[in-house]
Amino acid sequence: MNTPVAKDWYETISIGDGITRVRETWVAPWLRCNIWHVPGRTHDLLIDSGMGLRPLKKEISKLSGKPVICVSTHAHFDHIGGAHEFDCRLGHHNEADIHAFPNQYNTSDWGPFVRAETFSALPYEGFQYQDYQVKAAPLTGYLDEGDTLDLGNRCFQIMHLPGHSPGSIALYEKKSRCLFSGDVVYDGALFDTVYHSDKTIYRESLKRLKDLPVDVVHGGHYESFGRSRMIEVIDRYIQGDNSIDDPESWVLQQV
Repeated sequence: MNTPVAKDWYETISIGDGITRVRETWVAPWLRCNIWHVPGRTHDLLIDSGMGLRPLKKEISKLSGKPVICVSTHAHFDHIGGAHEFDCRLGHHNEADIHAFPNQYNTSDWGPFVRAETFSALPYEGFQYQDYQVKAAPLTGYLDEGDTLDLGNRCFQIMHLPGHSPGSIALYEKKSRCLFSGDVVYDGALFDTVYHSDKTIYRESLKRLKDLPVDVVHGGHYESFGRSRMIEVIDRYIQGDNSIDDPESWVLQQV
Protein backbone atom coordinates (compact mmCIF):
# COMPACT_ATOMS: atom_id res chain seq x y z
CA MET A 1 0.00 0.00 0.00
CA ASN A 2 1.32 3.42 -0.98
CA THR A 3 1.92 5.93 1.80
CA PRO A 4 -0.34 8.96 1.25
CA VAL A 5 0.86 12.56 1.00
CA ALA A 6 -0.20 14.57 4.04
CA LYS A 7 -2.56 17.48 3.48
CA ASP A 8 -1.46 19.24 6.68
CA TRP A 9 2.04 18.49 7.92
CA TYR A 10 2.05 20.47 11.15
CA GLU A 11 -0.26 20.54 14.13
CA THR A 12 -0.38 23.42 16.61
CA ILE A 13 -1.42 22.92 20.22
CA SER A 14 -1.91 25.76 22.70
CA ILE A 15 -0.62 24.67 26.09
CA GLY A 16 -1.33 27.86 28.04
CA ASP A 17 0.72 30.85 29.17
CA GLY A 18 0.79 31.97 25.54
CA ILE A 19 2.92 29.01 24.49
CA THR A 20 2.14 26.93 21.41
CA ARG A 21 3.63 23.54 20.64
CA VAL A 22 4.08 22.79 16.94
CA ARG A 23 4.70 19.23 15.81
CA GLU A 24 5.24 17.40 12.55
CA THR A 25 2.13 15.25 12.81
CA TRP A 26 3.20 12.47 10.49
CA VAL A 27 6.69 11.93 11.87
CA ALA A 28 6.78 9.01 14.31
CA PRO A 29 6.19 10.12 17.95
CA TRP A 30 9.49 8.55 19.01
CA LEU A 31 11.39 10.96 16.73
CA ARG A 32 9.44 14.15 16.12
CA CYS A 33 10.65 17.07 18.17
CA ASN A 34 8.62 19.75 19.88
CA ILE A 35 8.79 23.10 18.14
CA TRP A 36 7.91 25.79 20.68
CA HIS A 37 6.44 29.20 19.83
CA VAL A 38 6.42 31.95 22.46
CA PRO A 39 4.91 35.33 21.52
CA GLY A 40 6.64 38.49 22.64
CA ARG A 41 5.94 42.22 22.53
CA THR A 42 8.66 43.00 20.01
CA HIS A 43 9.65 39.58 18.67
CA ASP A 44 8.40 36.03 18.85
CA LEU A 45 10.58 33.18 19.97
CA LEU A 46 10.77 29.89 18.08
CA ILE A 47 12.62 27.13 19.91
CA ASP A 48 13.84 24.43 17.50
CA SER A 49 12.49 23.89 13.99
CA GLY A 50 11.94 20.19 13.33
CA MET A 51 13.19 18.15 10.40
CA GLY A 52 12.55 20.70 7.67
CA LEU A 53 10.38 18.43 5.55
CA ARG A 54 7.75 21.08 4.77
CA PRO A 55 7.93 24.91 5.01
CA LEU A 56 7.67 26.01 8.63
CA LYS A 57 7.80 29.82 8.43
CA LYS A 58 4.37 30.03 6.81
CA GLU A 59 2.93 27.88 9.59
CA ILE A 60 4.47 30.08 12.28
CA SER A 61 3.16 33.23 10.58
CA LYS A 62 -0.38 32.00 11.31
CA LEU A 63 0.38 32.35 15.03
CA SER A 64 1.76 35.90 14.85
CA GLY A 65 3.07 38.39 12.35
CA LYS A 66 5.99 39.59 14.47
CA PRO A 67 9.64 38.97 13.57
CA VAL A 68 10.87 35.58 14.74
CA ILE A 69 13.99 34.71 16.72
CA CYS A 70 14.77 31.08 15.86
CA VAL A 71 16.79 29.40 18.61
CA SER A 72 18.25 25.93 18.16
CA THR A 73 18.77 24.13 21.45
CA HIS A 74 21.36 21.94 19.71
CA ALA A 75 22.39 20.99 16.17
CA HIS A 76 20.79 17.57 15.72
CA PHE A 77 18.88 16.97 12.50
CA ASP A 78 15.43 16.65 14.07
CA HIS A 79 15.76 20.10 15.69
CA ILE A 80 17.37 22.30 12.99
CA GLY A 81 15.72 21.32 9.71
CA GLY A 82 13.59 24.46 9.37
CA ALA A 83 16.08 26.99 10.72
CA HIS A 84 17.22 28.09 7.25
CA GLU A 85 13.84 29.75 6.67
CA PHE A 86 14.37 32.38 9.37
CA ASP A 87 16.58 35.46 9.21
CA CYS A 88 17.57 35.41 12.90
CA ARG A 89 19.15 32.07 13.86
CA LEU A 90 20.74 31.68 17.28
CA GLY A 91 22.55 28.80 18.95
CA HIS A 92 25.72 27.90 20.80
CA HIS A 93 29.09 28.63 19.18
CA ASN A 94 30.33 25.09 19.94
CA GLU A 95 28.08 23.81 17.15
CA ALA A 96 28.39 26.70 14.71
CA ASP A 97 30.22 24.55 12.13
CA ILE A 98 27.41 22.00 12.15
CA HIS A 99 24.77 24.65 11.47
CA ALA A 100 26.87 25.99 8.61
CA PHE A 101 27.87 22.61 7.14
CA PRO A 102 25.34 19.96 8.23
CA ASN A 103 25.62 16.39 7.05
CA GLN A 104 24.17 13.03 8.04
CA TYR A 105 26.85 12.28 10.61
CA ASN A 106 27.59 15.56 12.38
CA THR A 107 23.88 16.17 12.99
CA SER A 108 23.64 12.92 14.99
CA ASP A 109 23.72 10.35 12.15
CA TRP A 110 20.11 10.23 11.02
CA GLY A 111 20.64 6.90 9.22
CA PRO A 112 19.01 4.68 11.90
CA PHE A 113 16.22 7.20 12.50
CA VAL A 114 15.11 8.30 9.03
CA ARG A 115 13.51 5.20 7.50
CA ALA A 116 10.25 4.26 5.82
CA GLU A 117 8.64 3.48 9.18
CA THR A 118 9.40 7.00 10.41
CA PHE A 119 6.59 8.50 8.32
CA SER A 120 2.89 7.61 8.42
CA ALA A 121 2.33 10.12 5.58
CA LEU A 122 4.68 11.80 3.12
CA PRO A 123 5.56 15.49 3.28
CA TYR A 124 5.27 15.85 -0.51
CA GLU A 125 4.73 13.78 -3.66
CA GLY A 126 7.78 11.74 -4.59
CA PHE A 127 9.45 12.00 -1.18
CA GLN A 128 12.04 9.29 -0.58
CA TYR A 129 13.42 8.98 2.93
CA GLN A 130 16.84 8.05 1.48
CA ASP A 131 17.10 11.56 0.00
CA TYR A 132 16.60 13.38 3.28
CA GLN A 133 19.01 16.27 3.84
CA VAL A 134 19.37 19.20 6.24
CA LYS A 135 19.87 22.61 4.64
CA ALA A 136 22.73 24.78 5.84
CA ALA A 137 21.61 27.54 8.21
CA PRO A 138 24.66 29.38 9.57
CA LEU A 139 24.03 30.99 12.93
CA THR A 140 23.53 34.74 12.81
CA GLY A 141 24.39 35.09 16.51
CA TYR A 142 25.45 33.06 19.51
CA LEU A 143 23.89 32.22 22.87
CA ASP A 144 25.89 31.11 25.88
CA GLU A 145 25.63 30.68 29.65
CA GLY A 146 24.30 33.82 31.30
CA ASP A 147 22.92 35.45 28.15
CA THR A 148 19.31 36.64 28.09
CA LEU A 149 16.65 36.86 25.40
CA ASP A 150 14.24 39.75 26.05
CA LEU A 151 11.00 39.64 24.08
CA GLY A 152 9.65 42.84 25.61
CA ASN A 153 7.18 41.06 27.85
CA ARG A 154 9.13 37.89 28.63
CA CYS A 155 12.79 37.33 29.39
CA PHE A 156 14.65 34.03 29.14
CA GLN A 157 18.01 33.16 30.66
CA ILE A 158 20.32 30.89 28.69
CA MET A 159 21.88 27.85 30.33
CA HIS A 160 24.72 26.02 28.60
CA LEU A 161 24.17 22.35 29.46
CA PRO A 162 26.55 20.21 27.38
CA GLY A 163 26.67 16.44 27.38
CA HIS A 164 23.95 15.34 25.01
CA SER A 165 25.88 17.55 22.61
CA PRO A 166 28.62 20.13 23.25
CA GLY A 167 26.39 23.07 22.37
CA SER A 168 23.18 22.04 24.13
CA ILE A 169 21.39 24.97 25.70
CA ALA A 170 18.17 25.48 27.66
CA LEU A 171 16.04 28.59 28.13
CA TYR A 172 14.72 29.43 31.59
CA GLU A 173 12.13 32.06 32.47
CA LYS A 174 12.46 32.96 36.14
CA LYS A 175 9.09 34.72 36.37
CA SER A 176 7.02 31.76 35.18
CA ARG A 177 9.53 29.15 36.40
CA CYS A 178 9.38 27.35 33.06
CA LEU A 179 12.28 25.66 31.30
CA PHE A 180 12.65 24.88 27.62
CA SER A 181 15.18 22.08 27.92
CA GLY A 182 15.76 20.82 24.39
CA ASP A 183 17.18 17.30 24.58
CA VAL A 184 19.04 17.85 27.83
CA VAL A 185 16.06 16.36 29.64
CA TYR A 186 12.62 15.20 28.51
CA ASP A 187 10.13 12.62 29.74
CA GLY A 188 11.86 9.53 28.37
CA ALA A 189 15.15 7.65 28.12
CA LEU A 190 18.03 9.99 27.31
CA PHE A 191 20.55 9.74 24.47
CA ASP A 192 24.19 9.91 25.56
CA THR A 193 25.94 7.86 22.84
CA VAL A 194 25.06 9.88 19.74
CA TYR A 195 27.60 11.94 17.81
CA HIS A 196 29.74 14.08 20.16
CA SER A 197 27.88 13.11 23.36
CA ASP A 198 29.89 13.03 26.60
CA LYS A 199 28.42 11.03 29.46
CA THR A 200 30.56 12.57 32.19
CA ILE A 201 29.75 16.14 31.21
CA TYR A 202 26.09 15.20 30.72
CA ARG A 203 25.79 14.03 34.32
CA GLU A 204 27.10 17.35 35.59
CA SER A 205 24.65 19.31 33.45
CA LEU A 206 21.74 17.23 34.74
CA LYS A 207 22.85 17.73 38.33
CA ARG A 208 22.67 21.50 37.75
CA LEU A 209 19.03 21.20 36.75
CA LYS A 210 18.10 19.46 39.99
CA ASP A 211 18.74 22.73 41.84
CA LEU A 212 16.73 24.89 39.43
CA PRO A 213 13.44 26.33 40.80
CA VAL A 214 11.24 25.14 37.94
CA ASP A 215 7.53 24.37 37.82
CA VAL A 216 7.19 23.08 34.25
CA VAL A 217 9.65 21.63 31.76
CA HIS A 218 8.95 21.86 28.03
CA GLY A 219 11.28 19.26 26.56
CA GLY A 220 12.51 18.63 23.07
CA HIS A 221 10.31 15.54 22.82
CA TYR A 222 7.14 14.08 24.31
CA GLU A 223 4.89 15.86 26.80
CA SER A 224 5.70 18.65 29.26
CA PHE A 225 6.16 17.75 32.93
CA GLY A 226 6.85 19.15 36.36
CA ARG A 227 9.84 19.43 38.66
CA SER A 228 9.28 16.17 40.53
CA ARG A 229 9.19 14.23 37.27
CA MET A 230 12.31 16.05 36.06
CA ILE A 231 14.20 15.00 39.17
CA GLU A 232 12.97 11.42 38.77
CA VAL A 233 14.18 11.28 35.15
CA ILE A 234 17.55 12.74 36.14
CA ASP A 235 18.02 10.46 39.14
CA ARG A 236 17.22 7.39 37.07
CA TYR A 237 19.77 8.47 34.48
CA ILE A 238 22.46 9.06 37.08
CA GLN A 239 21.71 5.63 38.54
CA GLY A 240 22.29 4.12 35.10
CA ASP A 241 18.86 2.92 34.05
CA ASN A 242 17.44 5.71 31.90
CA SER A 243 19.76 6.01 28.89
CA ILE A 244 19.79 4.67 25.34
CA ASP A 245 23.12 2.95 24.77
CA ASP A 246 22.43 1.69 21.24
CA PRO A 247 20.26 4.12 19.22
CA GLU A 248 19.85 1.75 16.27
CA SER A 249 18.56 -1.11 18.44
CA TRP A 250 16.29 1.33 20.26
CA VAL A 251 14.76 2.53 16.99
CA LEU A 252 14.07 -1.04 15.88
CA GLN A 253 12.16 -1.60 19.09
CA GLN A 254 9.99 1.45 18.39
CA VAL A 255 9.08 0.51 14.83
